[in-house]
Amino acid sequence: MLDLAGTWEEKNLNSWANSRIKDLLGSLGSLKFPTGNASVDEVSKCSGDAFQVTVRNKKRVGYNYELSLRFKGEWLVKEENKKIKGHLDIPEFSFGEIDDLEVQVRFSDDKGLASDDKARICKDLKSFMAPIQEKMRVFEEELKGR
Repeated sequence: MLDLAGTWEEKNLNSWANSRIKDLLGSLGSLKFPTGNASVDEVSKCSGDAFQVTVRNKKRVGYNYELSLRFKGEWLVKEENKKIKGHLDIPEFSFGEIDDLEVQVRFSDDKGLASDDKARICKDLKSFMAPIQEKMRVFEEELKGR
């Protein structure tokens, strides 16, 4: 039987990772669009795991997360400024998958929004993708350095 003692060690980094993701993504700020603007004001869901594994003195890090960011904004809809709130949901993703992130828009209240207005607002909100990816790259770099 092989003795694996000392060749495998796993360190849980969840509490650091959760607060770091919230710090990074909570400071996304606001974006302006041709017919509106929006800001992310809170990370409302941040669930997952982050870890560091040491195998034969080689460190590897990884994570697996699911996020939801709360947004609020205002758009010009049929010549009227409408305040719109909701969430940007990022389904499960892991280390090295930042380029494949998907953002799904979920409106808190979309009463009175025509489907073309909804589509335009969703397209605007997907502009948050680039800053989200940038912040998650920072997160991955920091995780590697832990």
